[in-house]
Amino acid sequence: MKLGCPKEIKPQEFRVGMTPNAAREAVANGHSVVIQTGAGIGAGFEDQDYIQAGAEIVGEASDVFSQADMIVKVKEPQQVERKMLREGQLLFTYLHLAPDPEQTKDLLASGCTAIAYETVTDQNGGLPLLAPMSEVAGRLAPQVGAWTLQKANGGRGVLLGGVPGVGPAKIAIIGGGVVGTQAARIAAGMGADVTVLDRSLPRMRYLDDTYRGVFKTSYASAGNTAELVAEADMVIGAVLIPGAEAPKLVSRAQLSTMKTGAAIVDVAIDQGGCFETSRATTHDDPIYDVDGIMHYCVANMPGAVARTSTIALGNATMPFMLALANKGWRKACEEDAHLLNGLNVHSGQLTYFEVGKALGIDVISPQLALKT
Repeated sequence: MKLGCPKEIKPQEFRVGMTPNAAREAVANGHSVVIQTGAGIGAGFEDQDYIQAGAEIVGEASDVFSQADMIVKVKEPQQVERKMLREGQLLFTYLHLAPDPEQTKDLLASGCTAIAYETVTDQNGGLPLLAPMSEVAGRLAPQVGAWTLQKANGGRGVLLGGVPGVGPAKIAIIGGGVVGTQAARIAAGMGADVTVLDRSLPRMRYLDDTYRGVFKTSYASAGNTAELVAEADMVIGAVLIPGAEAPKLVSRAQLSTMKTGAAIVDVAIDQGGCFETSRATTHDDPIYDVDGIMHYCVANMPGAVARTSTIALGNATMPFMLALANKGWRKACEEDAHLLNGLNVHSGQLTYFEVGKALGIDVISPQLALKT
């Protein structure tokens, strides 16, 4: 099989879908690899690194898309890239289709088979290809939130850890999964007063037992959420329903209860965001103001630390990439039900229920897609 990796073109996206190590592994398994020139520069990988790994360097994205049987990326294909996809081609990347009807429409029209990193599962019920970026985004969230809180950026001018005689910032984190836990660890380490809201009592017990009071937990009832949001200097949205559009947990009306200059960091923005007032931004222009509340809603947060993110993502995706290349997508998915859960689109049909529910599109089961 020929694997192709184009340069990412989403604004300020410096990650790359395939590391030189992944290219080397693919070549060692008998496949050929084509990489667009400069694809790895943002993550610190030179063209020569890929050449030494046995890959071929080509000049344009169109060369990658026209030659490759499987496209390996990081972010969802942009409009110009979607036009280059073809029937029977395999796309392996993050998709986040539920809040993106235009991308979904284009992928269906292309006839390609698309496997989304974010819906591949594991035997423990986790999301192994989403987890590394969730860890990065979670650890980044307090960092970018602290910057957003600075007065020059429109924030309250509050230091997360405070100083002797001045109390720390209060942070409410909605969601106690991978993102929320990592955000809580970092925010507490910066000295903030942190509370994590979640609806799972076993999860809250785990957090309490594991972190032993480093941060607090609270049941995410509507009343508790409203109270903590009103008191917070920063609110981090870290809620995920795999493959589905994120639930809106803080309304615009609730912004009036918040402190002027408070910061919202919506890590769920890839799935549409969990605040009613959220809209996707970029690293070029990351912050906007709604009713005096500063919103940080960058849709590719891990792209800011591209080298760390690329290596972490590559470690996670490489075994699945090799399985798809070695066996073909049908056999690989037949043998691995968790990989099959990543199938979102096949030959003009949608194969992921939560996306169909969000967009009002008919869905066939991935098991049926294997037979068509």
